[in-house]
Amino acid sequence: MTTAANSELSTRLRGFRQVQRLAYECAEAIAARLEPGVSERQAARMQREWLRERGVRDWFHLPFAWFGDRTAFTGFRVPLQFFPSDRRLAPGMPFILDMAPVYEGFTADIGYSGSLGINPVQDRLMADLEAHRELILREVRERRSLREIHEDVDRLMVRQGYANRHRAYPFGVIAHKVDQVKQRRWSPHVFGFGTQSLKGLAADALHGHREGWSPLWSPYRFSDHPPRPGLWAVEPHLGFRGTGAKFEEILVVTDSRDPEQSAFWLDDDLPHVRRWAEAT
Repeated sequence: MTTAANSELSTRLRGFRQVQRLAYECAEAIAARLEPGVSERQAARMQREWLRERGVRDWFHLPFAWFGDRTAFTGFRVPLQFFPSDRRLAPGMPFILDMAPVYEGFTADIGYSGSLGINPVQDRLMADLEAHRELILREVRERRSLREIHEDVDRLMVRQGYANRHRAYPFGVIAHKVDQVKQRRWSPHVFGFGTQSLKGLAADALHGHREGWSPLWSPYRFSDHPPRPGLWAVEPHLGFRGTGAKFEEILVVTDSRDPEQSAFWLDDDLPHVRRWAEAT
């Protein structure tokens, strides 16, 4: 990679890192304001308002919030069940906040897990997610196929005694590509997803279909190819007896022959990473 290309990549990554940190800052701020009786819809609205006050006008998808056994997608059968509901928070209840803002044309998609008070089960799930972050990075650097890595994540979850809950997402995805979009003052959304981002993902899907790759990281045949260079929002999601936990953050994949530069997490200064460091 030339010096000019390195400089351009560095500038782009700075923009993605900024919006990802903004999203996690939002998650921590809203988590601190949650209290008994707050509904998922109210928590989602709190995220939207917080981000809009800081200049966000576009979204990959609008914020989600899941409380209690909905953090493990218990009983989810249709896509509408993912949207915020009237479920209200209670002491000890786990929650997940999930948001995907676009800021100055850069996209983030993050997941933040917590609980209202002490929840030892979710604490254990979060601790065990560290091994998944390490496994995913290692195998991407080895250029294993996305499908193989998905299967290895599944096997690790089974060994840990957990259920794979990201398989409940459409197409069973553990990740999807994210990219820049044209900056606009306001962008419409359809069923909670920003139209600009959906168009970009659809264009990637069409382009990838012609070349034998997919912007969706799934357990199916269309993901049976090595990681495609670009930015991937990765979200392993564990479930155990009605409690779920996940993280979601951007993984950068390049065409570098240097293993450490061929793939790396965009940012190691994130709440779940700090949590693991403090526990050692």
